[in-house]
Amino acid sequence: MKSPAISQAMDILKMLRQISEAEVDISEKLEKIIVMIVRQMKADAGACYIQIDENYLELFASCGYSPEADHNITIRIGEGLVGEVAKSKKSLVVSNVWKHPQFSYQPSMAEDKYKSFLGVPLIRWGRVIGIITLQHKKTHEYSNSEVEIAETVAMILSDLVASDEMSEFKNELFRSRGQSGKEKYKGISLSNGYGMGTAIVHRRRQAVSKIFADDKDAERQKLDVAYAKMNQDLDDKFTSTQLGIGEHVNILEAYRMFAKDKGWYNKITNNINSGLTAEAAVERAYEDMWNRLSGTQDTYMRERLHDLRDVADRLLGYLCGDENSSDSKDLQDIIVVAKTMGPADLMDYDYHKIRGLIIEDGTPTMHVSIVAKALGIPVISKIRGICKEIKNGQLIAIDGTDGYVYIEPTEQVKKKFISKQAEKQKAAQRLSELKKLPSKTKDGTRINLYLNVGLSFDLDYIETTNCDGIGLYRTEIPFMASDTMPDVEKQTSYYQELMDRVGRKKVIFRSLDVGSDKLLPYWSYGGEDNPAIGWRSIRITLDRRAILRKQMRAFLRAAAGKELNVMFPMISNLAEFQDAKETLMIELEKEKRKGQNVPKQVNVGLMIEVPSIVFQLDAVLQEADFISIGTNDLAQFIFACDRGNPKLSNRYDVLSAPFLKMMHDIVQKANQAGVPCSVCGEMAANPIEALALIGIGYRNLSMSGASIGRVKSMVRSVKLEDIEDYMKTLLKSNRRTLRPQLISYANDHGIEIC
Repeated sequence: MKSPAISQAMDILKMLRQISEAEVDISEKLEKIIVMIVRQMKADAGACYIQIDENYLELFASCGYSPEADHNITIRIGEGLVGEVAKSKKSLVVSNVWKHPQFSYQPSMAEDKYKSFLGVPLIRWGRVIGIITLQHKKTHEYSNSEVEIAETVAMILSDLVASDEMSEFKNELFRSRGQSGKEKYKGISLSNGYGMGTAIVHRRRQAVSKIFADDKDAERQKLDVAYAKMNQDLDDKFTSTQLGIGEHVNILEAYRMFAKDKGWYNKITNNINSGLTAEAAVERAYEDMWNRLSGTQDTYMRERLHDLRDVADRLLGYLCGDENSSDSKDLQDIIVVAKTMGPADLMDYDYHKIRGLIIEDGTPTMHVSIVAKALGIPVISKIRGICKEIKNGQLIAIDGTDGYVYIEPTEQVKKKFISKQAEKQKAAQRLSELKKLPSKTKDGTRINLYLNVGLSFDLDYIETTNCDGIGLYRTEIPFMASDTMPDVEKQTSYYQELMDRVGRKKVIFRSLDVGSDKLLPYWSYGGEDNPAIGWRSIRITLDRRAILRKQMRAFLRAAAGKELNVMFPMISNLAEFQDAKETLMIELEKEKRKGQNVPKQVNVGLMIEVPSIVFQLDAVLQEADFISIGTNDLAQFIFACDRGNPKLSNRYDVLSAPFLKMMHDIVQKANQAGVPCSVCGEMAANPIEALALIGIGYRNLSMSGASIGRVKSMVRSVKLEDIEDYMKTLLKSNRRTLRPQLISYANDHGIEIC
């Protein structure tokens, strides 16, 4: 027998559906819905506010207040109780508004007679798109069941507020106020380039039409089938796709593991057991996670919430039988347009046909942005309402350099884009021809270019780039891609495959580097306020020594009869390096005593990522066979600046004099000690930054395969003696960044930095 609260919720949802499907305009629907909710919840007043821009909400419909209030009241995000709900993205219960410090009185609403307040956000894609409120004249303590009913109503109502019908109504409303449409929109570029093609509007999310289950067993079976099908399709998609190497591959592998997470799956099952349908159970599991984690400042957790939203929407598609939403098979050139999307969504399309990506809510650190950038796809974001302006089938041109989107571009614009695309193809052809040429400067100095490698198919770049070897093998990827901890035999097979594929070229293995933003599904980490500087990397494996010993054993066996190069990440002091090195040497002696075939030579190094180790560099260089600088972590620690935070992305630059001076000092000391020194962070992959590195003394650079052609082109166009002299002058500068000067120098001297 259903409880009174469940029966009440079902009645409200039934009426909400009836009103939503009625043949009346959207404004009338919203008014009727608010009146119905107020009556059913036995409240005295209610309202629906809709977010109209990044800063304000507008009252769209109300009941119990002044009739003239609708569309005449706007509230800033963070202002008053309504604004606080929008800012926090969480429900707010107040028994007496007049005693609440956040209360902001609105005289034109005639709200003098009301005391209690319940505000619930309407959330879509992690963004607040509106607020519904209820008020009573007397002091009223809202029960948990009342809040849950309001939140369930908000979940359904958000579909109406985010609909095309509402978008058209808002456009008409804004046009009546003097706002007119346009064909050219300005946004923020997340990935450079030019693209033109047919618009495909990405709409994955399914509306949850039924909340309560009739048959729990049937719902659980339905979930099992959809869950298995989704994960099998993801496995097939990622395995068959040649994506190259780099951070984007790590992201997609982490996404795949996220989709297989048992904890999330169990939460959905528990929701079904409590009486929800499979679809509603998925949505509730996401909302619970959002409520717990949405306030975090941790970049990793924020991106995980984006991924969880995408996984939830993907699973909803399978539950609804709508898993194949792409309608682009017959098109040659497409522009994908989305409110937001996950990294796996790009794989739903033939990414070879994607000429551009428009993400309304995109950020530079958003995973789909990183994947698209790695695939050479121009990306533009932060054009509010663009998803409603663009329709399927329209011709779209995007300028990823200046951040413009053109809807149905003119002939003049088309010619410009065709010309730009032709230039890009010529540049790609030039880079392909570089494979046969040596990586030498104009005055004959050899600059060694190595690969950063993650997965086995990344090794295709060994042949296509003719690189000098593997400067960084990310051994954590096999660990992240597995449901259980790989044993010594499994690890050995991974590493041996790499050694066999590389042949005689150099390979540097990095020991297991997990924690922070790379979590293993079968480990328990606990919460950390600052995971980037917490229990991660070498700190984990030294604490869990058995893991480190097993990995060292696998390295030794995989490199039997060959040269083995092992480096330890995140070393913060000499003792840490000595401890890790000793672990490797003990395993080497054990293998010898067992009569095992061992490497002919073992070289042990470390990554320079933690600033403290720079102050012990002289002592380190007496014990290390080589060092490699991870500029990603080193830079963010030096500047105390989260490189994943878009608000801080322009606040520091690795091409500042202080950072370059430190980099210069490191390579000079390494050269004096006769210890090979390389750079394996993102700095090595950018031609203008690599130019600076060469100018201050670096001769070994390791990067993604997609970057080698561009960096080699720069190397072959520079005269080393000249850039070394110029860098000596630049290092004396006190400017915040030396990037403009280096770009001007490159342009003046014909150095290729594109």
